[in-house]
Amino acid sequence: MIWQEISYLWLLVIIPLLIAATFFIKHRLQKKISTYFSENLLEQLYVGPSKWIRNFRFIFGVIGLTLVIIALAGPKIGTEVREVQRKGVDVMIALDVSLSMKAEDVSPNRLDKAKYEINRLLDRLKGDRVGLIVFTGEAWLQSPMTMDYSALRLYLNIVDTDQMPSTTTNFASAMSTSIRAFEAIEKESKGAKVLLIISDGEDFGEPFEDELSRVKDAGISVYTLGIGTIEGGTIPIYDSNKRLLGYKRDNSGRVVVSKMETGALTRIAAKGDGDFYQIQRGSEGVDGFIQKIDQLEKGEFARQEYADFKNQYQYLAAGGLFMWILGLLLPTRSSKKMKP
Repeated sequence: MIWQEISYLWLLVIIPLLIAATFFIKHRLQKKISTYFSENLLEQLYVGPSKWIRNFRFIFGVIGLTLVIIALAGPKIGTEVREVQRKGVDVMIALDVSLSMKAEDVSPNRLDKAKYEINRLLDRLKGDRVGLIVFTGEAWLQSPMTMDYSALRLYLNIVDTDQMPSTTTNFASAMSTSIRAFEAIEKESKGAKVLLIISDGEDFGEPFEDELSRVKDAGISVYTLGIGTIEGGTIPIYDSNKRLLGYKRDNSGRVVVSKMETGALTRIAAKGDGDFYQIQRGSEGVDGFIQKIDQLEKGEFARQEYADFKNQYQYLAAGGLFMWILGLLLPTRSSKKMKP
């Protein structure tokens, strides 16, 4: 259960105060009247409702007030299922998290810039399903296809080079993982299927031509986004407190300068029926890819079910009103006759 306006529940404090005040006033009044009239005489003179009716009316009033206050707080209980139709493109993002993606030739560094651009992409997409693969020497499905961009952002935020420590970049592994991810939703979508590989293109390992052919046969278009500069940049090494310890060095002790390699990325895009995009400065982004997505064929996804808490205040409000009406319908005068 959740509450829409939980602050209204503080009004429930009024209930015990009201009960206490009622009994206090009633006791004071009875005490004062009893000094002038006997109990038997009062019973015969009183022409209002009986004691039981008065008590029931008070109880109904208190219950009604309690239900109305709870209704004001807007309780939501259970689930409400809504079904909607969506049209869009299926986009699987394969993000390189090898150590070279920490190079700072693109501000603030290649990986953080890539994550920033993915967030921009999510801001611009409407109705498209997006998934996330992270890869180095191996690939891992970080998030399956989803239209819940908030959840995807949570997965994206925790991505780091420490997640899969490796110095190699295995495009073939990323491609095979994407094929499995698309196969999992194949029956649900008939629109365009897109694989976007984001990498600096450096240190690619196993040959990827066979996997790229499998990707094409599966009807998946492959786009690539290269991040980095041809001049390259050093790879800083930080401790757990984010203090700079130095820079990555090779076996000879020389500082490594990581440079973007466009060769593999351009070949993948050309053979994958996609386009190659490049980010060499912090001001450049994924705008070209976003425009391309808008031009692709939209498919109608299977109906998506959205579960939400269902408002229940109307039943409580109706119950409170019923209690008040019930109290008003009780007899207002006693049916007894005065004894001679």
